[in-house]
Amino acid sequence: MGCPLLRNVFAALILVLLSKGSSVHGAEFGHLPDNITVLEGESVTLRCRIDEEVTHKAWLNRSNILFTGTDKWSLDRRVTLVNSNNSDFSIHIDKVQVTDEGPYTCTFQANNKPRIVHVYLIVQVPARIVNISKNVSVNEGENVNLYCLAVGRPEPTVTWKEQKYGTLREGEFLEITEITRQQAQDYECITNNGVAPPDQRKVIVTVNYPPMITDMKNMPAHLGKTAILRCEAMAVPPASFEWYRDDHRPVESDNTLRIKNEKTRSLLLFTNVTEKHFGNYTCFASNRLGASNASMLLFRPGALQGRGTGLHAGISVIVCVWVSLSAALLLKV
Repeated sequence: MGCPLLRNVFAALILVLLSKGSSVHGAEFGHLPDNITVLEGESVTLRCRIDEEVTHKAWLNRSNILFTGTDKWSLDRRVTLVNSNNSDFSIHIDKVQVTDEGPYTCTFQANNKPRIVHVYLIVQVPARIVNISKNVSVNEGENVNLYCLAVGRPEPTVTWKEQKYGTLREGEFLEITEITRQQAQDYECITNNGVAPPDQRKVIVTVNYPPMITDMKNMPAHLGKTAILRCEAMAVPPASFEWYRDDHRPVESDNTLRIKNEKTRSLLLFTNVTEKHFGNYTCFASNRLGASNASMLLFRPGALQGRGTGLHAGISVIVCVWVSLSAALLLKV
């Protein structure tokens, strides 16, 4: 029975024989298909209840004969006959596959009348992500395109979620134009079709940008005491730090001064402040995308206040001169 043509012929003959002489009755006892839903990989039993004396009976899947009575025609080992008696004629399908979906027909003849029972098997498959963008690293201002492809039965939905802000966007594709450093984060793809818990995976988007010094200030220091100058810079990839003195000489560590570089900042650690340490220091932060620098003073307490007084005095003198000249011009007029 390996020939498909012969199978179709035999299936047609079975239906004709069971309905012979009573095609009206065959239509009379037919009804809309009952749906049975099962998950892929699970097992299912298709039951055909019989409450009359039966002379012939068979199970068909589309036009393929599965069983005629207790005789098995199907070559699929997963399909077995559960019961075959005067009240029950049921089959069992083990480890259901998507290809098992479709119409099944239980047909039998009782009291010389054909009876046909239809059942439609629906095979559902949980939503699953099958292809997704790899983690991506881009420079600030570039465009980013992410994709997330999913399969499932019924057709699943695909949603992108921004981990930082919780924003949701529908669709398999996510486009970010002129990305900013604030948009660097995990983007999570979530697919769901209501069959099983959602499937979800993340894409890490890294945004590279040049250093920007965010923390620097002048620091007072007492002779013989410790002091710290801090230089903090935000950058991706992390910045490399260098320090320079007034005369642009690179600062080097010695027994009274130590440079400590961390991930986002650099520290100048003075263990014993002397006169030679007072002055202007420039922090230089750089990565492959650019550089930034900032200057700060290590000064003796009170020194800057004196400078400030001199500055205010100078401004007062300028103001007085301007007022005097204005008054003279007015008198001439």
